Amino acid sequence: MSLYKKFKTEHKVRPDDIDMFNHVHNSKYLDYVLAARYEQMDVFYGMSMEEFIKLGYGWVVQKVQIEYKRPLKMGDIFSVETGIVSVHDKGCKVEFTINNLKTNKTSTVGWFDFVMIDMKTGRSALLPENIIELYSI
Repeated sequence: MSLYKKFKTEHKVRPDDIDMFNHVHNSKYLDYVLAARYEQMDVFYGMSMEEFIKLGYGWVVQKVQIEYKRPLKMGDIFSVETGIVSVHDKGCKVEFTINNLKTNKTSTVGWFDFVMIDMKTGRSALLPENIIELYSI
């Protein structure tokens, strides 16, 4: 059982997401997750990315794993569910699932390892206790 909540964000496939095979290009799925996390920081955690940056911090991707199960196509409406699965001294691991809402089938699953950086130095930074508490919902 996870100690952290999962959150969902809905999006719609746009024409510029489509590749020559008439489905969403593989790189767009990563964009979908990052866009969902951006929105979820503000809506669910109560600290927008802009506020996070004002504190002098940023998030960078250290590792990513993605498994494509079924393609999304033009006009599909889908949900991106994300949730922190672990927090360590300099970052966190976030799992995600992208579901096609029309078919109710999973399109993509995976995870990101994010590292928090100090925007002044560009180097990894220890997570302050208040940030750990913020993400511990």
